[in-house]
Amino acid sequence: MTSRAKQHMIIAVDGPSAAGKGTIARAIAQELGFHFLDTGSLYRMVGLSMLVNGLDLADQDAAGNVAATLDLAAFSDADLRREPVAAAASRISAYPQVRANLLHFQQEFAQKPPGAVLDGRDIGTVVCPEADVKLYITASTEVRAERRFKELKAIDPSVTYEMVLADVKARDDRDTNRPVAPLLPARDAVIIDTTGLSIEEAVGEAMAAVAARQAKA
Repeated sequence: MTSRAKQHMIIAVDGPSAAGKGTIARAIAQELGFHFLDTGSLYRMVGLSMLVNGLDLADQDAAGNVAATLDLAAFSDADLRREPVAAAASRISAYPQVRANLLHFQQEFAQKPPGAVLDGRDIGTVVCPEADVKLYITASTEVRAERRFKELKAIDPSVTYEMVLADVKARDDRDTNRPVAPLLPARDAVIIDTTGLSIEEAVGEAMAAVAARQAKA
């Protein structure tokens, strides 16, 4: 990657699904005037493309080819948020070729001045290990399932909490046990548990961590 200007900042926000990392990352980017990238959406795009084109989610070569030829403008946020798409993204995100093909895009995005906030599963450990600030956002499994359930229930009334809880547990298992870039906090990450926090409190803790790093710059 190209060298960064001294004033440029990269903020990595990692964590499991429904922990609040996307909300927190967006708030940080808006507050600081930085660019924001939801890296999970890239994997959702690959998953959605596989589903729409009738490709086998177990076909790693096909998934890798899709990742290499993504057209970001071809996807709507509403389509990417559907549960089958999220499940497909979780499966194909374990494939080395998919991760390799998306890695360069993410690293180039991180270089955008005056700064960039990226949220995902492996930003602080793999994509941007040199990030100036690394946050790991987490919450209890039950609370994350409840948050996800409320979000999905508004879209599909047939969804049950038990279904969502089982999916969250399965996704956590895949993310933490995959051989390539497993989900885990970077050694120097600030861990924020949002289980009992409001959105405002969680964002406040995150901004405090960013401010502390800026003060040392």
